Amino acid sequence: MPISIKEASQKTQVSASTIRYYEKEMLIPAIKRNESGIREIDENIIGRINFIKQMRAAGMTIESLKSYISLFDAQEDNTKRQLSLLEEQREIMLEKRDDLQDAIDHLTYKIENYDNHMRLTEERLTQLEKEN
Repeated sequence: MPISIKEASQKTQVSASTIRYYEKEMLIPAIKRNESGIREIDENIIGRINFIKQMRAAGMTIESLKSYISLFDAQEDNTKRQLSLLEEQREIMLEKRDDLQDAIDHLTYKIENYDNHMRLTEERLTQLEKEN
């Protein structure tokens, strides 16, 4: 049974305006409307919204999602190309994870060595500011 955009928003935790944006960008199929013009969203579209939500949380861009969904919706078998897009996204996420880990490690060092590193550096900066 179809549901309204408000209900779909509550069910997917994706705002109604974002659902309309996904429709406009053709990330989800055109949503049928009833005789009053109210969108009627079915489970297929709910599934697509949840997929997009997960991929966006994984850092996939709208453009990459469009490419992936276009391949998925095509008549021919695009499994290899779809897999390639997912692998590319995984590599991007691994790089981001590595960057985050480096930042965490740096911050941990600063915390663990606050007294003999950070405080001394801050004292030197304060002294320099007073001299200028």
